[in-house]
Formats: sequence, structure tokens, C-alpha cells
Amino acid sequence: MSQPVSLFRPAAIDAARQAGALIKANYGTDLGVNETLQYDLKLELDVQSQELITGILLTAFPDHAIYGEEGLAGDQTSEYHWIVDPIDGTVNYFYGIPHFCVSIALRKGPDIILGVIYDPMMDELFVAEKGATPTLNGKPIRVSKRGDLADAMITVGFSKNKESIDAGMRRFSRLLTQVRKTRMLGSAALGMAYVACGRLDAYIEEVISLWDVAAGILLVETAGGRAPLYVKDKAAEKYSMCCSNGLLPLADVEEEMGG
Repeated sequence: MSQPVSLFRPAAIDAARQAGALIKANYGTDLGVNETLQYDLKLELDVQSQELITGILLTAFPDHAIYGEEGLAGDQTSEYHWIVDPIDGTVNYFYGIPHFCVSIALRKGPDIILGVIYDPMMDELFVAEKGATPTLNGKPIRVSKRGDLADAMITVGFSKNKESIDAGMRRFSRLLTQVRKTRMLGSAALGMAYVACGRLDAYIEEVISLWDVAAGILLVETAGGRAPLYVKDKAAEKYSMCCSNGLLPLADVEEEMGG
């Protein structure tokens, strides 16, 4: 018998809140760096946060799997996979910019059925369940009603190789003249959460990992928007993302990305 999605929600929220409390408590302290990349950082705290989340989720559901930015755990043959980004916006976090979050999604087979995004600095908890209205701190949210690019506020992200950066820059320069304002916020999950609650109208990135966007996809779609995911590298689960309120004329962008 299929289990109701609501069964999984309390553990996901608990994990997101506890991980958020951990990273907030360490914000502004001396942080251990595990790896320095050209466009990214890997912190010891990323690993600690994912271990905390893993412990909570697998204690509650020992037959489930964890698929996270910091590695795998649990039974990878399970039909239930928790997709985890323990700190989305690590570079912001490291540099003392208070815009980052914990992102947790649950995938049953091919379908994302639960998404939780928690911003510990703002104490904002976004929750989405498949087939239900998403919420922000318990209140229903919906995408904006803006349908003209001239009225739109969008956020863009740039990827980590020259080809993707060049493609993103060409698109960015074109959109820059069409929309009201653009922002580069540094957290894909929060960017999508902001689209879901109407603060932003679109989030576009050339190459992104599944753990960055899994919870956000469900948030945006259940809030009435669009969040198509286009495969860039199936083996590495890398994708292109053009999520929006579903009203903006972005068909050309989606087509460029593979739609």
C-alpha cells in the first residue's frame, strides 16, 4: 500500500530545522574547508549538516536512501530517495552573506513527492507536497501574476565551466534589457522558493545539480508555476533550469536549454 506523503513531512521538517540550527550556530565562525575549487568551496560543515540530516531521516525511515551533495547513504535500491543539499549557498555562507538554506526533497520512483527548504537566517520554512498547496511558515503561497518581462524580477546563476558561462552570459545580456531587474543571489533552492512565493518571477541557470533544485521544483509547480528540467549530463545528474511563474514569455529560453 502506498504511504501518504504527510507521513514523511515531520521528519523532513525536523531534519531541515536541525541542520539549519547547526549552520546558523556556526555562521561567522572560523570554518574548516575540505576542498577549494575554482568556482566553489566544500566545507566540513557541509558534511556535518548532511550527516545530521541523514541520521534523522534514516532513523525514521531505515529502508530509504539518501542522495546528497556530500554522498550516498541507506539502501540505494529503495523506491524512496531523499535528495539533500545540506547547505545550498555554501560560498555565500563562507563569505558571511546571510543567504543560504537547507534543501531536502523526497523522490518516490521518478516523482518528487515532498520538498522542504529552510532558510535559518530568516527562519523561513517552505514546504511542498505533491498534489497540495505549498506553504511558507504554514501560510499558502502562489507564484506571481506578472506576465510581462518588463515587469519581471528574475534571478540567474552562472555555472562552473567556460561553455556554460558563455551561454549564460549571452542569455543574461539579452534578458537584462527586457526585464525590470535581475539578481544573482547564489542559492538555487532559495531562488526557486522565491519564485514559488511570488518574490521573483523566474530563476534561470545553465547547469545545476539535482540536489540544488529538487525541492524547488515541487515548490514552484505546486505554487502554479513551471519548473522544467533539461538534461545536460545524465550520468552526473546535471541539468539546465528555467523555472518561472508560467506566465512570462520564456519559450525561447526553454528552447535554447533543450525544451
